[in-house]
Amino acid sequence: MAESNYTHGEMNIDAQSSMYSGFMRASAWGSLILLVAVGYMVFTLSIGINWLVSLILMAGAGIAIGVGLGFGGAWIATIVGLAGLALFIQLMITLINLAM
Repeated sequence: MAESNYTHGEMNIDAQSSMYSGFMRASAWGSLILLVAVGYMVFTLSIGINWLVSLILMAGAGIAIGVGLGFGGAWIATIVGLAGLALFIQLMITLINLAM
């Protein structure tokens, strides 16, 4: 059998540790964005709340949960950007409906 120079407990695991940490943070971000998006759809389509009220509620909840989890300023910018995109899309829908 081949001999190995491996000594148990001597391996540098910094790369694996940072990869795992990054994967867990990306998973948490993705899960929370999905939660906010599904919540917005449920409030708007199933419950029948006005789209703007639903957007404000879910953006506020997303910011509060993200700050509570320590996501920082990048998280707030992401939620504000997604809310701005939703406003733009709704404006386009409204303008198209007015043109018809």
